[in-house]
Amino acid sequence: MKEKVVLAYSGGLDTSVIVHWLNSKGFSVIAVCFDVGQKVDDWQRVINTAKTSGAAEALVVDIKHEFVDNFFLPCLQMNALYEGSYLLGTAMARPLIAQKQIEIANSKGAKYVSHGATGKGNDQARFEMSYLILNPNIKIIAPWKMAEFYQNYPGRKELLDYAAKHDIKVKVTKEQPWSSDENLMHISFEAGLLEDPNKKPPPEMFEMTKSPQDAPNKGTVITIDFVKGVPVKLNGKDLNLVEMLTKLNQLGGDNGVGRVDLVESRFIGMKSRGVYETPGGTILMQAHRQIESITLTRDVIELKDSLLSRFSDLVYNGYWFTPQMSLLLDLVKNSQKSVNGQVRLEIYKGNVITLGRSSKTSLYDFDIASMEKNQSNYNPEDANGFIKLNALPYIIKNLNQPQD
Repeated sequence: MKEKVVLAYSGGLDTSVIVHWLNSKGFSVIAVCFDVGQKVDDWQRVINTAKTSGAAEALVVDIKHEFVDNFFLPCLQMNALYEGSYLLGTAMARPLIAQKQIEIANSKGAKYVSHGATGKGNDQARFEMSYLILNPNIKIIAPWKMAEFYQNYPGRKELLDYAAKHDIKVKVTKEQPWSSDENLMHISFEAGLLEDPNKKPPPEMFEMTKSPQDAPNKGTVITIDFVKGVPVKLNGKDLNLVEMLTKLNQLGGDNGVGRVDLVESRFIGMKSRGVYETPGGTILMQAHRQIESITLTRDVIELKDSLLSRFSDLVYNGYWFTPQMSLLLDLVKNSQKSVNGQVRLEIYKGNVITLGRSSKTSLYDFDIASMEKNQSNYNPEDANGFIKLNALPYIIKNLNQPQD
């Protein structure tokens, strides 16, 4: 019997060629399409393409709710940003896909898993770190890191020639000079003409968002309600997270929200230019920050912020299923118990503007904070000693400093 291999299959040229290539090497290929919210016109066509490419079995697994509930939500609640800009849309999806591949491999008796990530990117680490942590005995086939594959098929032209030679029916459109990855949270673009970090992305590249210049001249006002750090209502209507992101992607995209262009530091050491569209995630990040501002103490906010970079690095680099990440996920969840309330926002020409925030668990006390009142719980004279004690170390230093 042929050895089974579970391939993360997209339905595109690369993974369709990989299906055939693995089959030619004597493997029985189980091609799995993971639905994380990317736009696909016809999943049956994708399955048919996998089978005609040589897959012994092809299936679609809907993991949208797991993606947003178990991966997107903790990142939102941590306010996670990589290098201050990237909302980690691709990075947070990869460990879930890897986890599902391992589950399928275990259930079907497959000793191998495979993916179509390149040997220069981050996804190879995200997939393979997850594979090995979840099943240390799993064997990994990564064609783009195998000389017999990448030397023979180094680019798109060679892959198209391979597909034509072996009658692989792939729906190929006019080549775009960039590559992209999409899920419910975002779409990312890299490679091709974007490899020049000084070159402006072409307007036709963007898919989820209007240019801010073309967005409506009137702002859109929305409200988002949170319960324990979870966004549960949009404009007063109950929505699950999949519905919430879908709706906010539309609203944000129509108003030009969520475009990011950055040069980031890849895990393997090189710099890489990426362009991202994350309209719904950008809106929710702003809303979540605002509701935390009135429901968390300063010390908790500072603690979370001090760990934000570490958390984001772990997600970006593929360390989701590690003990240190587990500890941080517990901290994030516990921090959200009092994060309840409503945020009012205006979305306008690429901007997310805070109009207000309110909460029954708010730590904002108007009587104490107001400059117009002298509430009995606060004595302004107490500030004198507070300031002197905070200045004391520096007073002592200056008093004991040798004079020139």
